[in-house]
Amino acid sequence: MGIPQGLHVEPNDVVLFIGKDRRTFIRSVVPGDRLQTHFGVIQFDELIGTRYGDKVNTHLGHSVYIIPPSIDDIVKHLKRETQIIFPKDLGYIVMKMSITPGAKVIEAGTGSGALTMLLALLAGDDGHIFSYERKAKMQALAMRNIRRLGLSERVSFIERDISEGFDQTDVHAVFLDLPTPWEYLDHARAALRGGGFFGALVPTTNQLTTLLEHLYHGAWYLLQAEEVILRSWKTIPPRVRPDDRMVGHTGFLVFARAVDREIRSSMEDASDEPLEYEE
Repeated sequence: MGIPQGLHVEPNDVVLFIGKDRRTFIRSVVPGDRLQTHFGVIQFDELIGTRYGDKVNTHLGHSVYIIPPSIDDIVKHLKRETQIIFPKDLGYIVMKMSITPGAKVIEAGTGSGALTMLLALLAGDDGHIFSYERKAKMQALAMRNIRRLGLSERVSFIERDISEGFDQTDVHAVFLDLPTPWEYLDHARAALRGGGFFGALVPTTNQLTTLLEHLYHGAWYLLQAEEVILRSWKTIPPRVRPDDRMVGHTGFLVFARAVDREIRSSMEDASDEPLEYEE
């Protein structure tokens, strides 16, 4: 079960179906199951061996294309109970925290598992994701989403409040998606290796200011606060223009690197200017 790697549909592949009205469906092709749409029914047993990019007919004779889903497609179709981190932010987060094969990563605030999924994909079989969540119902949903994509072996789900700290040390990165991330900075620093990556997502300027205050006076260096804005365009050739609607704000992304508190203090004492990121 998981994201397709081959040229043809295999049992338990996660597949994207596109009808003539461009409406999309994502399903795991479980043998014996079926997809029921407004265009009709597709029997999954009949899909096995079909080449990706081809079209199949429903029982009503309507054509539906079958293609491998992108990570963006999968994130948008995840089953959720709360707002997930938007794809535009997910990609930026993993780039800024340099998530590569073999990375060991802690995330707190599992939610529906969108970031968990991307971290697990990038960390590979040699890496591992430790996902902390205090709400059992939320974590159970994330576990189902991760299992559906065949990534369960790469993720350890831990149900508890992180005020008790993290079990892991010397990890590559820590990301906090919590209302008050500044309360857990000491735990994050204790879990990170020297020079490790810290990241957090907060929705308001009040939270942003408070988090930066705590980071600035702690064992952190190269502080950055950023916001990713994305505007889509209509793609119909006779009327190419920006879409009428856009998501103007999703959250502020904050990043920092873990350093020794005493070393940072001595370096700042030697300069009149704060030691922050320079272009």
